[in-house]
Amino acid sequence: MLAKFISFIFHPLLVPSYLYYLLLYFMPVSLLTFPLVSRWLVMLLVFFSTFLIPTLGTLALVRTGYIKSIMAEERSDRAWPLFFTTVCFGMLTYMFYREQVFDPLLYLIMVVITLAVFFIFAISYFWKISAHGVGIGGALGFIILLHTWQPEQRTLYLVSGSILLSGVVLSARLALDAHTPLQVYTGFIMGLALGFGIGILV
Repeated sequence: MLAKFISFIFHPLLVPSYLYYLLLYFMPVSLLTFPLVSRWLVMLLVFFSTFLIPTLGTLALVRTGYIKSIMAEERSDRAWPLFFTTVCFGMLTYMFYREQVFDPLLYLIMVVITLAVFFIFAISYFWKISAHGVGIGGALGFIILLHTWQPEQRTLYLVSGSILLSGVVLSARLALDAHTPLQVYTGFIMGLALGFGIGILV
């Protein structure tokens, strides 16, 4: 039961919302030029585009019989939900790019997150890589990057907590027998590299 709860709370579709919350409200205000009083709009866009709409789309795929379960536990059920999710993420990425009011960092983060989902989509055609592993690895990579930008005590605590959380999430996926250890750790390493790789684009 605990493993299922952890897997739900840290579902890959929720990870972008957590990351943007940290960026918008935890890091120094000076890191972004977007007005603090209006940052809830960014959070709303991210939550709707990366969680709510993909979730509703997956539910529609279940109702129409394209996939068996909203959890898409079988590899054969992953293609359509991941494709739809990639499209949703791509649209938000384009919005952040097109509208000059948004900081370039908001766009670059979504570029990497969208690439991560696309890679999961492509790999899932022949191997069930762990999306949770990619998500939590990407989050940790980004948080480590934030610490290099703002080397403060609180960001160090955040890195330490994220490392611990990564272990908890990966252990939960293994406890549920949702993936093999290789699928979980490969996903984690790929996500970690992509998350930290945002720094190359900035």
